[in-house]
Amino acid sequence: MLTDRALTMSREVLRAAPILDGHNDLPWALRKIAGDDPVAAASVLDLTVEQAGEAMRTHTDIARLRRGGVGAQFWSVYVPCGFTGHSAVTAVLEQIELVHDLAARYPQDLRIAVTAHEVETAMADGKVASLLGAEGGHCIAESLGALRALYRLGVRYMTLTHNDNVPWADSATDEPAVGGLSDFGREVVREMNRLGMLVDLSHVAPSTMRDALDTSVAPVIFSHSSCRAVADHVRNVPDDVLARLAGNGGVCMVTFVPRFVSEELVAWDDDLKAELVRDGRDPEDAEVWAEGLRARDARVPRPKVTVETIVKHVEHAREVAGIDHIGLGGDYDGVSELPEGLKDVSGYPALIAALLERSWSPEDCAKLTSRNALRVLRDAEQVAAKL
Repeated sequence: MLTDRALTMSREVLRAAPILDGHNDLPWALRKIAGDDPVAAASVLDLTVEQAGEAMRTHTDIARLRRGGVGAQFWSVYVPCGFTGHSAVTAVLEQIELVHDLAARYPQDLRIAVTAHEVETAMADGKVASLLGAEGGHCIAESLGALRALYRLGVRYMTLTHNDNVPWADSATDEPAVGGLSDFGREVVREMNRLGMLVDLSHVAPSTMRDALDTSVAPVIFSHSSCRAVADHVRNVPDDVLARLAGNGGVCMVTFVPRFVSEELVAWDDDLKAELVRDGRDPEDAEVWAEGLRARDARVPRPKVTVETIVKHVEHAREVAGIDHIGLGGDYDGVSELPEGLKDVSGYPALIAALLERSWSPEDCAKLTSRNALRVLRDAEQVAAKL
């Protein structure tokens, strides 16, 4: 149980250094609620009205952002891998427009930011600085011109792949094809450096991570990834890559996705899946899965993922990469379940309080919450100016 003193100190930290979160999928969540209608997505929910209980349709609204101490957010302009070629480019443009529409709809609370200085100014003015991150390199359809256009429209990072490979880079969750980055993939990284767009290595294979670190002359980020040494999941970052962030200047923004952070949970879910298959039932059917989950949980309690689970990843990343190379990327509205104590964007104070109780200093917590991410943004801008 967190003490009142730790929670009070946590809020003080967040007033001085609000959260700059690396990844939130609210734009796509709104599009799904709107029936995949990109025009209606921005108005499908009133984000000034706090959602709670069974009526909660998203992990994010303005009241909970405020309560969570979130001062800046990379909104993911995500495009599923099923969109390819020109359709992927169209979809990412629609998602970019959606974020701009949200900022225009809620000007008292959200403000588009494209530089570190604009982020700091927005936070000082009491706004949630709204940055854009493109998730999945398929959204540029192998066009450097499209990449440049995304930058011009405000996109400040691109995740090189999503769950599937792109022709020029291998994903962590697909079969190896390129062996990391192709020559064109390295050209993409160099162009991102030239523009000042952060190279995001979440979702990519370790070979791609290493090739990108060999190529990039600007700091890289992992917008929403945790530590493979703590939980051996392919979406997490190996220690040798974490250790290279100090030399590169980059940041690993630890994510909260339960299946990424808890091996015990993955094993339990895999056992349930095997049970359902043995019984001739489809584990991909949501009703079948929910029924099976309840039945197995009554026999063998499902492992709990909590704030303390995330603390283990944050502390390991700190140990390997260093205090100047860690951040947070919750992946809210991109997953169906989240850790206890971090169920929505209002949960960040609990995480910071847990770290303070483990003898983290307020200064170190401030680096985690936003100062490291701001430094990376500024460094990328400076590299681009030189190039």
